Amino acid sequence: MSNILAIAQKELKNYFATPIGYVLVGFFILLFGWFFYTMLWYFERQSMQMASMGMMGEAPTMNINEQLIRPAFMNVSVILLLTMPLITMRLYSEEKRSGTIELLLTSPLTDFQIVMGKFLGSMALYTIMLAVTLIHVALLYAFGNPEWRPIATGYLGLLLMGGCFVAVGLFISSLTRNQIVAAMATFGVFLLLWIVNWIAPSITNPNAQAVVNYLSFTEHLNDFVSGVVDTAHLCYYVSFIAFGLFLTARSVDTERWRG
Repeated sequence: MSNILAIAQKELKNYFATPIGYVLVGFFILLFGWFFYTMLWYFERQSMQMASMGMMGEAPTMNINEQLIRPAFMNVSVILLLTMPLITMRLYSEEKRSGTIELLLTSPLTDFQIVMGKFLGSMALYTIMLAVTLIHVALLYAFGNPEWRPIATGYLGLLLMGGCFVAVGLFISSLTRNQIVAAMATFGVFLLLWIVNWIAPSITNPNAQAVVNYLSFTEHLNDFVSGVVDTAHLCYYVSFIAFGLFLTARSVDTERWRG
């Protein structure tokens, strides 16, 4: 366990040893802040309209969780399409390009320790990015009274989705020494998994339609941001992460034998 944590700490430090870590966190905060305050402005305008309607009679109430927080969390999945490939592209590609992969593979570390260390290091950076968004949520609690359960489950869903992205990106990065190729390929896979359910309505076979919907990242996130923790969604995300890490371990093992 100490070896895994040491690799994770090294990877996290590497992000902030260069401007890339600060740029990624800043870019994520900038996009999330823009989405959040745009929806907050729209929510405020809608609330004022509902209040004016209420003076003339009964008007529907505004739910801050459903109409502000839930869309904000769903928009994070869009931001992940842009930021996660930049997080994962260098994990193995940079090691191969610089030649340090040989030192890593000949060190007294198992493939599992190397893969898990890099995975946890990337997840630590992603967790930092998500943690900064708590400032926006705190502002809502300062001036409103949102429900905490959908917020907690929403963050859990985002962490699990981020874990899937990191696992996929880690595997793709292990296949090439070019960071740009790794980033573009990872983005392509992310985009496919994000929009795969768009073709579901055009499929006539109910079983095939269910499979296509099940493969979509966003379909599983919907319940989390609504405050529902379904074991089917948990199994999907955990299985996807485990499969991605398994493929990465096999790729690293192949690299070891080639060396």
